[in-house]
Amino acid sequence: MDGAQGTGLRLQQLPPTSSATPVSGSIESSFSYKENLIGALLAIFGHLVVSIALNLQKYCHIRLAGSKDPRAYFKTKTWWLGLFLMLLGELGVFASYAFAPLSLIVPLSAVSVIASAIIGIIFIKEKWKPRDFLRKFIHVNPDLHCAQDFIRYKTSSSQLRGHLPSAPSVGRYVLSFVGCGLAIVGTYLLVTFAPNSHEKMTGENITRHLVSWPFLLYMLVEIVLFCLLLYFYKEKNANNIVVILLLVALLGSMTVVTVKAVSGMLVLSIQGNLQLDYPIFYVMFVCMVATAVYQAAFLSQASQIYDSSLIASVGYILSTTVAITAGAIFYLDFIGEDVLHICMFALGCLIAFLGVFLITRNRKKAIPFEPYISMDAMPDEGAG
Repeated sequence: MDGAQGTGLRLQQLPPTSSATPVSGSIESSFSYKENLIGALLAIFGHLVVSIALNLQKYCHIRLAGSKDPRAYFKTKTWWLGLFLMLLGELGVFASYAFAPLSLIVPLSAVSVIASAIIGIIFIKEKWKPRDFLRKFIHVNPDLHCAQDFIRYKTSSSQLRGHLPSAPSVGRYVLSFVGCGLAIVGTYLLVTFAPNSHEKMTGENITRHLVSWPFLLYMLVEIVLFCLLLYFYKEKNANNIVVILLLVALLGSMTVVTVKAVSGMLVLSIQGNLQLDYPIFYVMFVCMVATAVYQAAFLSQASQIYDSSLIASVGYILSTTVAITAGAIFYLDFIGEDVLHICMFALGCLIAFLGVFLITRNRKKAIPFEPYISMDAMPDEGAG
C-alpha cells in the first residue's frame, strides 16, 4: 500500500520536473537576445556618434579655412566637441563587442555610412538655396582653402557662372535614398537573424580558441595571403584598390577578434571576475593596437590614391566579409544556428553591401578649384 502511494506521488511530481527545462531554456534564450540587443544598440549609437563627430570636425576645418580667424583648429570648441563625441562613440562600439557576437557588431558599421549620407543630403539641400548659394559655395567647398583665394580672382558674372558646379541631378539623390533604405533593411535583417552564440570571455576560453586547429589553419592561410599581397604591393607596385583594402581587411579581422577578447575580459573584470591576471589579455591588447595602427597606415596610403567614396564601399564589403569569417572560425558564432537564420543573415549582409555601394557611388566628387585668371596673363615684375 505504501509502495502504491509512493508511486502515485512520484507520478504527480513528474509534470513539474519535465516542464522546468523548457522554462529555463526560454529564460536563457531571452537573456541571450537581450544581450544581442544591448550590443547592437551600443554599436549603432557608437557609429552614429562617430559620424556626427567627424562631420563636426570637418565643419570646424572648413569654417576656419574660409574665414579670417587666426586660431588653430584645436583651439576651437567645435573641434574639441567633435573629439569628445568621437571618443564616446568609439567607447560605445568597443563595449558592444562584449555583449553581442562579433558577426553582429561588424556589419553595423554601415550605420556610419547611412548617417553621413543623411547629413550630406540635408547639408546639400541647405547649400543650394539661391539666396545663400555664392556665400555657402565660398565657405563650404573644401578645395577653397581660403575665401580670399576666391575674391582675388574676381570676374564678371558670366565668367563666374561658367565655373560654378552644376546642380546635382535628382537621380543621384533618388539612388542615395534607395541606398539608405537598403542599408537600413539590411541592418534590420542583421540584427533580427544574428547568431545567438554567447560565451564568457575568460582567459581559459580565449586561450582554447586561440590554439584550436581551425583557427590555426585560418591564421596560416591569412598570413600567407597577407605576405603575398604585401609582396605584390611593395615590390610589384600593385596599387589596385582591392589589393590595398584586402590588406586592411586581413588586419582588421585580427583587430576585431582581439577587440572582442579585450572588451569581454574587461567587462568580466568590472563585474568581479578578474581576468587581467591572464597573460592572454596583454597578448590580445598588443595585437589589437598593432593591427589597428598598421590598418590605419594602409588606409592612409589608399586615400592618397583613390576617392574616399570608393574606399568606403569596397573597404566595408571586404572588411565585413573577412571579419565575419574570422569571427565564425575563432568564436564559433554560427555553431548551432539553423540554415534559415544563416541564410537570412547572409541576405542582410548582401542588402547592406548594396545599400552602402549605392550611397557611396552617388556621392559627388569634389571639384578642384581653378583660378579664373591664368597666372601667365599676369604682368611681369620688370614690365614698365
